[in-house]
Amino acid sequence: MTWAAKPSGTRPIETRSEPWVTSAMKDRWTANLLPKYETTHGALMPVLHDFQHEVGWIPLQAMSEIAAFLDIPPGEVLDTATFYEEYHTHPVGEHIIGICQSIACEACGHQAILDHLRDRLDIEPHETTADGRFTLMALECLGACDTAPCCLVNDDRHDNLTIERLDEIIDTLPDKQS
Repeated sequence: MTWAAKPSGTRPIETRSEPWVTSAMKDRWTANLLPKYETTHGALMPVLHDFQHEVGWIPLQAMSEIAAFLDIPPGEVLDTATFYEEYHTHPVGEHIIGICQSIACEACGHQAILDHLRDRLDIEPHETTADGRFTLMALECLGACDTAPCCLVNDDRHDNLTIERLDEIIDTLPDKQS
């Protein structure tokens, strides 16, 4: 097997005329986040979390704008946003379902749950349903090994998961577009 390099350094960044990072965001970050850190780089992850909480995902243009705001190289923002699974670099569904893949969850049957969701939603991990309602994620350890298998549905962790229980959870999720 060989590693194929992609020309990502020369790939154009899709942009829109309106900036993603607003003055209100910058003011909020300056007042609430930057004072907590010795350097602006220290605020990178909280800034990314705040941005994603407001917008839902982090486009490349926004990463460049965040880098300029924090006065750090854009590559450091990209590296951080693509390294951690909690950041989304593409639009996601109304509901995000993340199945834990830790060794404990693996031993307790996470694969059957993940396979069930792949069939039910007709998507693979890190894809979104055609109607935009669900994004399926395969996550690393959620820190609930004593109650495996587990998952995150939006920001709520569900432990001792079964296929039936997960179906009940999904069936009760509201349609946010209504």
